[in-house]
Amino acid sequence: MFSVGIDSIEICRIEKAMKNPRFCRRVFGEAEYSLLAMRGFSAQSAAASFCAKEAFSKALGTGIRGFRLSEVELLRDDVGAPFLQLSGNALKIARERGLRFSVSVTHTRELATVIVIAEKEEVSE
Repeated sequence: MFSVGIDSIEICRIEKAMKNPRFCRRVFGEAEYSLLAMRGFSAQSAAASFCAKEAFSKALGTGIRGFRLSEVELLRDDVGAPFLQLSGNALKIARERGLRFSVSVTHTRELATVIVIAEKEEVSE
């Protein structure tokens, strides 16, 4: 079983929101915040991270309820491939549903878009 979530946002909206320091601390998890800081808080990267949270909630099928945005972090592996790191209630809900996630990210100067695919993990007997 698969489900898909997609989200797209105008980067200028996130750039405007980032002017409020509370926005970043409320929306981004610790590891994600550190990654964004290393990238100089690029509005494109922050917009992609925000989209990942929205796309995750759609793939999960709950919308953004039952977990905090900061519990869904868009991170990069050693070769730069994006992945989601879940914690708190987001992780709990995903585990209860037996889901694992794949993520794809793209952006232009104006727009960030993320697709998240949720896949039901097969249980070995």
